[in-house]
Amino acid sequence: MGILFGTDGIRGLANAGPVVPETIVRLGRAIVGACRAGSRPSRILVGRDTRRSGTMIENALAAGITSAGGDVVSAGIVPTPAAAFLGRDRTCGAAAAVSASHNPYQDNGIKLFSGEGFKLSDAEEQAIEAAVLDGNAAGPLPTGAGVGVREEDPGACDRYCAFCRGTWPLETDLEGIKLVLDCGNGATFRCAPEVFRELGADVVVINDRPDGVNINADCGSQFTAGLKKAVIARGADAGLAFDGDGDRLIAVDETGTELTGDHALVVCARLYRELGLLKGDLVVSTVMSNFGLDEALGKLGVRREETAVGDRYVLEAMRERGAVIGAEASGHMIFLDRHTTGDGIVSGLQLLAAVRRFGEPLSRLASEMRMFPQTLVNVEVSRKPPLEELPELTAAAAAAEAELAGRGRVLIRYSGTQNLCRVMVEGPDPESTERTARSLARLAERLLG
Repeated sequence: MGILFGTDGIRGLANAGPVVPETIVRLGRAIVGACRAGSRPSRILVGRDTRRSGTMIENALAAGITSAGGDVVSAGIVPTPAAAFLGRDRTCGAAAAVSASHNPYQDNGIKLFSGEGFKLSDAEEQAIEAAVLDGNAAGPLPTGAGVGVREEDPGACDRYCAFCRGTWPLETDLEGIKLVLDCGNGATFRCAPEVFRELGADVVVINDRPDGVNINADCGSQFTAGLKKAVIARGADAGLAFDGDGDRLIAVDETGTELTGDHALVVCARLYRELGLLKGDLVVSTVMSNFGLDEALGKLGVRREETAVGDRYVLEAMRERGAVIGAEASGHMIFLDRHTTGDGIVSGLQLLAAVRRFGEPLSRLASEMRMFPQTLVNVEVSRKPPLEELPELTAAAAAAEAELAGRGRVLIRYSGTQNLCRVMVEGPDPESTERTARSLARLAERLLG
């Protein structure tokens, strides 16, 4: 990670640190400079989620782009994956999504995509960051007719919805499927209901009234209690929860039980294998995947490639290995034959296609994976030294994993977007797993808090 960019773009407290208008203006100029250096159009697509600070950041970004002679296509409030699609659809040199994903409303940030719809590589982000910090990102600023312009794209949401519907993999639609959508008061509040209704589902929507400060507030993919109740109360076949910017999906089955991204990966791998779409019988997921994932995939005859945490690393491995499905346990799923990036709506469509194709309830499909007990403890930290520089913590983690003797594992890592150290333990039973995780978390807090 650099000074500005973390594991998923730039993110932080809005109007503080790197997420201030002055820095965002320089970022806009740097993006134009990067497009020109790569002989790409200096037209940039910009979308945002529903945060109060979104217009401030979008305006600053647009000011930087246009002051460097680039043009802005403003898509308004759309999911982050919509920005990736729309940038390609409008033949832009790059696309930017103003969002802090699942973070609380006070935070905000920017995710960048190439004109082809892929998230930028580490090297590309580092080059842009260097230009921002240099302060002269785009060279001499133009005047007169050389100044860029900004245009609105009123049809952006409709075109994205049509794109999502086109990713439905079956000939039969969703007629007869009862569905509850939790839009998290975020960027999917318009698009998601339209997509699923157009495909025939009977849809009830909750948390679709954003006011700028209620995004992710006890709702959406991070807080599914309300969705679970709604699914049971309405006798729905499934519930789908999106995060604030719509690139993540967490599903709830008809019994009100939450599925992890690992469950969804197993279900969708089975679907793709059935349809002959699973290239190389291979999927990709991160080190955070549950210990039981390999067991479930093995029964399907599917192999798994493991990566570092972050959907960008999942995508890189997918492209290198030729895989078409990749996922994080947190709910990011990438269907590379459908989209260039993680998309909660597209993921939900593939998951429901499995329900339709196999004629089985979601709970039955998900039961093919046996979850090992897992405890994840987030420790607030004041610094993030390399873990290898903390021998007391690494020794304790190694001792705990040795005690598990192949019946579980220990993973300690920093969050790439927040000041947290994540301590995860999986083991043979909930009690010992919880005890080990808490012990390691206390040690991490003493050393880093």
